[in-house]
Amino acid sequence: MATWKQFEDEVPELAAIVHAQLTATKHHVLATLRADGSPRVSGTEVDFDGDHLTLGSMPEARKAHDLQRDPRYAVHNNPGDATMTVPDVKISGRAVEVTGPEFDAYQSAHAGALPPGPFHLFRLGIDEVVLAGLNDTRTGMAITLWRPGQQVRTFARA
Repeated sequence: MATWKQFEDEVPELAAIVHAQLTATKHHVLATLRADGSPRVSGTEVDFDGDHLTLGSMPEARKAHDLQRDPRYAVHNNPGDATMTVPDVKISGRAVEVTGPEFDAYQSAHAGALPPGPFHLFRLGIDEVVLAGLNDTRTGMAITLWRPGQQVRTFARA
């Protein structure tokens, strides 16, 4: 499992595209696993905090409970206006809740920029990043895959 910094260090060009897609709009889709193993999708926002990709959650939200019980997640960026001029970004891995002194330090460092009231904070460990979009001729798919410590792989689908 990698941090955002490891991803950025290993493949800076790809990380720049992913960062641009995740900051182009505020709202994205988070997939978690319910207690019975079925998927749950929720709206979410992600943020970049030093070496880490993070997400927050309202207190007692189902997605937070899902991640506390089973840390596996997937985030899909907001696909925009359906023109498919930019690739979709999909990131999956395992989330770790930030608590105790680390959480307090985060709150202090971001004072004034946080929503009011309590919240959950998770660091998103990265197992895989996928870009999926149309190829240059818009006649098929171009898929780029990165996993920590591996070469970037590209695929074409007609």
